[in-house]
Amino acid sequence: MARKGTVVIDRELCKGCLLCVHFCPMNVLEADPQPNAMGSYPSKAAHLGHCSACGNCFEVCPDLCITVYALEGVAKELNHVQG
Repeated sequence: MARKGTVVIDRELCKGCLLCVHFCPMNVLEADPQPNAMGSYPSKAAHLGHCSACGNCFEVCPDLCITVYALEGVAKELNHVQG
């Protein structure tokens, strides 16, 4: 069974660089058409059913506004990828 996950993005911290969108191998993320309070267009998780909890988005985020959770029963933290 393939690993499944979910991504949480703090849209108010995100400056909209979209690095996470470009580095997501599962195409889970995209730009949000609604701006945040700073006027940036942050990333959003648009296709969570495709997330494999690889953590690429977390690793490339310069704003530290992404948390990745692996959905495999009991949660445990592993190198900033939670699951």
